[in-house]
Amino acid sequence: MQLRYQFRAYPTLSQQTCAARVFGCRRVIWNDALARIKPVKESNKLLGNPKARSAEGPYLQVPKNTDLAKMLITQAKKTTTRAFLSDAPVGVLQQALRDLDAAWKAHEDSKTGKRKGPKVAPPRFKSRKDNRQTARFTRSDWWSITKAGKLRLPKIGDLKVKWTVNCPRTPAR
Repeated sequence: MQLRYQFRAYPTLSQQTCAARVFGCRRVIWNDALARIKPVKESNKLLGNPKARSAEGPYLQVPKNTDLAKMLITQAKKTTTRAFLSDAPVGVLQQALRDLDAAWKAHEDSKTGKRKGPKVAPPRFKSRKDNRQTARFTRSDWWSITKAGKLRLPKIGDLKVKWTVNCPRTPAR
């Protein structure tokens, strides 16, 4: 069972800066992963259906989430150009990869008819100028609620919040 809590947060100026860093790191991981997956899918698309090929050439293996996580998160943190990824919780970055995988699956399922409803467009690159910033903290991120009723998020701090419903003190394990 998945639970979702809605609340309004009132971060301080330094917490806003830290949250913006987390949102930016998530966007970078999404765009990096999409840049690796999209050309592979497009080249495979040119070859046609595996059963009735219209062109010659091998199908390329689409990178899996575990391989992408190693390349884009673990190894990238060790480089000087992507060292800023250490400013975000690993769970949020891994969740970005899972969300991208779910977006591709929804697109593929809508093309084949497995998904009901209108066709879903393929995932797009996230813009730096888009004001819709999100991050999902999972159980592995060790978020918690303090005794004072504040929400403690890793790498952001204790946020003052206004709860819409009573929330459990600790995340369900």
